[in-house]
Amino acid sequence: MKNPNQRRDMGSLIVEQIISADGYAAGLDGSIDFFVNARSINEADKDQLHLLERVGAIVLGRTTYGMFASYWPQADPLEEPVAAPLNALPKYVVSNTLTQAPWEGSGESATVLRGDGVASVRSLRERVDGDLIVWGSLTLCDALLRAGQVDRLRLRMVPVLIGAGRSFAPRDIGQRALALKSVKEYPEGLVVLEYQCPRNQAEPRIGSA
Repeated sequence: MKNPNQRRDMGSLIVEQIISADGYAAGLDGSIDFFVNARSINEADKDQLHLLERVGAIVLGRTTYGMFASYWPQADPLEEPVAAPLNALPKYVVSNTLTQAPWEGSGESATVLRGDGVASVRSLRERVDGDLIVWGSLTLCDALLRAGQVDRLRLRMVPVLIGAGRSFAPRDIGQRALALKSVKEYPEGLVVLEYQCPRNQAEPRIGSA
């Protein structure tokens, strides 16, 4: 019988980004057209479903929440297999400007986490069973990477060059060694790389949008 006073092991904090072949997560203007229009983007859907089986909650920044909430509740699960689990999972939005975060057309809402983004996510990890996953949300991910709070970094690299743009990592992160855990290639050219990240004690504070 499980001891009710026994400390629960926290799940992993996973950051997943879709990047170009030259390492950018967005264009200079913030555009993500390079992967929205890529034929290969849905090749990993089966593996994404497997990943989501272990996820207890989704965490998003304000901008990515807006994009997700306007698309995923209306997405056809027959065309987008990840839509059903993504819509069903608890969702949290790190923001100091939003007062509510409805999941458009579903009657559901995401929970708004106010205050320092890193501290909010760290506290959430202690309350959620399973892994936490952060998609997009580059400002929040920058802070989590700086603070050494990311356990696993998943990069879905589409076979497109865009020449210049916004990196998936903050420019001031310095040098961080990563441990490559897996590489998977798909027929249309998508490559998914998964890394284990080092943990450190740095805890810089950020303001959340």
